[in-house]
Amino acid sequence: MASRAFFESIKSLAFGGISGAYASVGSPTTHPVRAFCISNNTAGDLYFTVDTSMDQMFLAAGSFRLYDLQSNQNAQFDDKFVLPVGTQFSCKQITAPVSGDVFVECIY
Repeated sequence: MASRAFFESIKSLAFGGISGAYASVGSPTTHPVRAFCISNNTAGDLYFTVDTSMDQMFLAAGSFRLYDLQSNQNAQFDDKFVLPVGTQFSCKQITAPVSGDVFVECIY
């Protein structure tokens, strides 16, 4: 049996929706996420989180971060390191972005 990887629909948020309070980036995940990439294509430094009670990830303006949680595991037998279904990515500004978008790409 071959292992397969699939992508969820890309999640995005334009710079105008980003402020000093956390805003949702797209919709919640619909599958257990094994790897994801966050891209900050704005002109501002941002915090990202999956728990709006704390700042979890910093991304400088024009940067990206790739997280590989479980791509080398067997998904049929080991689901320990995945983001659960329903995970909501959010971001907020450190410095105000004046252009661009943020994106989250998820692989399951």
